[in-house]
Amino acid sequence: MRFYAPDIPVDGTPVSLPQDEAHHLAHVMRLGVGRSVHVFDGRGHEYRAEILEVSRRGVVVRPIERVEAARESALRGVLAPAVLKGDHMDAVVRDATMMGVAEIVPVLTDHVVVPARALAGSGPGSRWWRVALGAAKQCGRAVVPSISPPARLAEIVRPGTPTVMLVEPRCTGQSATGIAALARDRREVLLLVGPEGGWSEAELAAAAEAGVHRWSLGPRTLRADSAAMVALSILGYLSGWTAPPAAARPDAG
Repeated sequence: MRFYAPDIPVDGTPVSLPQDEAHHLAHVMRLGVGRSVHVFDGRGHEYRAEILEVSRRGVVVRPIERVEAARESALRGVLAPAVLKGDHMDAVVRDATMMGVAEIVPVLTDHVVVPARALAGSGPGSRWWRVALGAAKQCGRAVVPSISPPARLAEIVRPGTPTVMLVEPRCTGQSATGIAALARDRREVLLLVGPEGGWSEAELAAAAEAGVHRWSLGPRTLRADSAAMVALSILGYLSGWTAPPAAARPDAG
């Protein structure tokens, strides 16, 4: 069982779990003093720990030993999905976390009216961040992706970073192998995924002017949340997005 503890001390000093994590340990999992659990700090460090206290004041654990967390990819993947309505954005954040992305940058697009509550959906403690935390706990990652405030397309494209824009069937784009080649031997890649209504002509023109590479998944129109995961899966497989650094692979060397 894994719990989030953002302030794990390096010297083994006991640490209190955040309120939500303490409630989950004590009242959902019903664990008691003396039980062994794993705690991680969201930045890649994970420890085996012993529960020292379960009370109204909270839950206190003592880190015992460092354990090897799930390795992160050598390629830093950044997903920039259009902000979607309802629970669809939650699904994108959850699945992207499990796919190993390092950062999620929600995009404000021309064809989607974003609810006011969605604009507050980023940052530590926010709804999307809590979704990412839950996904990290479930899949074994010790890293919780950072989630930036929603921004317009022009604010997201990063000079020097290979940027890929997923486009709908009506637009032509490079093949999957061609796109994957852009990411090889790079430290970071940014993937833009549009809304269900597609990118506007102005957005496509702005992306082309910025040197963004187009990628089409084929003749079928996919749901926006599904398209993000299909693209991540393909790019991850072909470029090593989802793989650990070469030196850490069992067959390396």
